Amino acid sequence: MLTNLREQWFSNVRADILSGLVVGLALIPEAIAFSIIAGVDPQIGLYASFCIAVIISFVGGRPAMISAATGAMALVMTTLVKEHGLQYLFAATILTGVIQIIVGYLKLAKLMRFVSKSVVIGFVNALAILIFMAQLPELVNVSWYVYLLVTIGLAIIYLFPYVPKLGKIFPSPLICIVIVTLLALFLGLDVRTVGDMGALPNTLPIFLMPDIPLNLDTLLIILPYSLALAAVGLLESMMTATIVDEMTDSPSNKFKECKGQGIANIASGFMGGMAGCAMIGQSMINVKSGGRTRLSTLCAGIFLLILVVFLSDWLKVIPMAALVAVMIMVSISTFEWRSLTQFTTNPKSSNTVMIATVVVVVATHNLALGVLTGVL
Repeated sequence: MLTNLREQWFSNVRADILSGLVVGLALIPEAIAFSIIAGVDPQIGLYASFCIAVIISFVGGRPAMISAATGAMALVMTTLVKEHGLQYLFAATILTGVIQIIVGYLKLAKLMRFVSKSVVIGFVNALAILIFMAQLPELVNVSWYVYLLVTIGLAIIYLFPYVPKLGKIFPSPLICIVIVTLLALFLGLDVRTVGDMGALPNTLPIFLMPDIPLNLDTLLIILPYSLALAAVGLLESMMTATIVDEMTDSPSNKFKECKGQGIANIASGFMGGMAGCAMIGQSMINVKSGGRTRLSTLCAGIFLLILVVFLSDWLKVIPMAALVAVMIMVSISTFEWRSLTQFTTNPKSSNTVMIATVVVVVATHNLALGVLTGVL
């Protein structure tokens, strides 16, 4: 048991702590941006990312994988928040966790083998398109310097990694946010900021019960969203676990991961957070930064909360243009560009499935429905 504990937690301490710090920094802009996509205050996504990362580090089935608030989950929540409010989101998050635990115990993760590669590519491409579309409201009826800030932000994101030494230490999205914020402040530009979008946390999250009526009507409201969140979350988590397995040349326990995701989402719902799942991008950052054990995931969550609680006043002045640049980068990196170059060589049936998945998801904004369409 002690050997297993050391292997899963303390076999790579220095690199895990450093990679956890890098991921914790990189999580901040994405957690804020995903909150805004979902239509909730930034603190909801930040609390969720902290809770999910910390809990999953103990109960997940894939060491070094990062789970937090994600764009895929945020997109599913948008309508629920708009029509029924925040308390119903908390309840839906808790129910999502319960469903995921049931899926884990019934070992339904085996059904993933029925999801073809074409469906997965369609899912990923549709997610990228929806994330990009969610940024468009921030680019309509705005001053010219907003476009300039977004352009500068994108240039920093893509060019900073080539800076000797520093480019390998600091995540470029974080540098983008720092420089764009300083530019906006120094030039006195009148732009929308994170502080305009809602409250930011300045304390630790606390336990709370969703303030909703406990009856059948409530269940009928949240159940469709919870089923969609559970399906999307597990699909993305299983995909990410497989990628991390390949990167680290080590196996993961998919059934344990299903249950772990469920436990983490239940905790998030009771702590004032939204549902989340594994993050492909952040997990890759963690592994490439040297993260290999559960300690890296735990450190990412802890560093995130420490930074947010102590830097909340600074976070309020971040221009939305900086986050738009980060989210455009996320959408570009999420899109499977090889699927376009391979379009002529793929079988027509595979292309049809991929296109059908993308069209249904983009038309309905329902990621789970798109996957179901592709499978059927």
